[in-house]
This record gives sequence, structure tokens and C-alpha cells, in this order.
Amino acid sequence: MNILQISSSIRGDASHSNRLAQLIVDRLQAKYPDAQLKLRDVGRTPHPELDENALQALLVPAEQRSAEQTRRVALDDELIAEIQAADLIVLGVPMYNFSIPVQLKNWLDAIARVRVTFRYTETGPEGLLQGKKVYAVLTRGGVYRDSPADVLAPYLQTVLGFLGMTDVEFVYAEGLALGPAAEQEAFRDAENQISALLA
Repeated sequence: MNILQISSSIRGDASHSNRLAQLIVDRLQAKYPDAQLKLRDVGRTPHPELDENALQALLVPAEQRSAEQTRRVALDDELIAEIQAADLIVLGVPMYNFSIPVQLKNWLDAIARVRVTFRYTETGPEGLLQGKKVYAVLTRGGVYRDSPADVLAPYLQTVLGFLGMTDVEFVYAEGLALGPAAEQEAFRDAENQISALLA
């Protein structure tokens, strides 16, 4: 059993999403004591963005790449190997300006590679990262769940599903910026959601 934890918050130890994602990981490790954990903190150590040079490196056949292109592709290869090896994925996802952190978007761009993690067929695209369970912790300062302003869950469900990861559970912690009482209630609610998911 391999657990991959992706932290995308830029708040480090003060991060709400990191705190709750860690709670899920702790519960999973208690449930699967022999599980191996890999933590990838893209908030602290951001992955390079998908720019023109990175795209060109991917389009060049491996044997024709420059040393710089080879190094750039290898960075993405490392992330792809981690997600391929994972059985359980735990995502810490704060809401920044009604979207996911750019650091998480860069990670998603890196692991989405045609003919490696997805492919196109005569009947449409097929995700190749199948048979994995994903837990995504969504933290927000306000309350947006099931409203038109909540684009995080639909987006993540779409992109993860495109890659073959269709078994996705969301944990919500909302109202975290609405005062101490609201913050405490949000954490209690999120912890109850986690307990129910991992009972």
C-alpha cells in the first residue's frame, strides 16, 4: 500500500488544508500500518510551470533532447512515477481567489501526459491512472459548497477523472475566516467527515 500526500498550501505549518490532510494520512497509516508514505509539498517546493520550453521538451523525441530538455522532462517523470505507484492519494487544496493554488495546477499539468497517464481512443479519452482512491481536503475562508462559486470540486473531479482517478472523496472545511467560533466549527465538521469516510 502506497500513500501519496500532496500539499499545495503556501502557508506551511499554519495551513488548514495541510492540517486536515495530515489527519487523513494519520488515519490511513493507522488503518494500513505497513503503508509507505510519500509527501510531495508543492507549496514549499513548487514544481516548474508548463511553459513553452517545457512543452517543447516533451514534444522532442527523447533521444534528440538537449541536456536541459532532458532535465526538465525528468522533473515531470518523477511526479508521474509517484502517482503511478500510489494506491491512495491525499490532496490538501486551499481555495485561492476562487481556484486551486497555482502550485497544484503545475502538479496536475506535470502528471497529465498523453500516452502515459491518459490516451485518446476511437471512443474518446481514457485515463490510465485507474484503481486509485483520492481524498481531497478543500479549505475555504468563506462558505461556497454547492454554490456556483465552488469550482474546485467540479474541476478536480473532472481532471482527476480524465486521468482515470474516478474514486474521489471530498472533505470540506469552510468559513475558516469568519471568526474563531466558525473556524472551530469548520474543523469539527471536517473531522467528522474524515471519521465517517475512514470508519
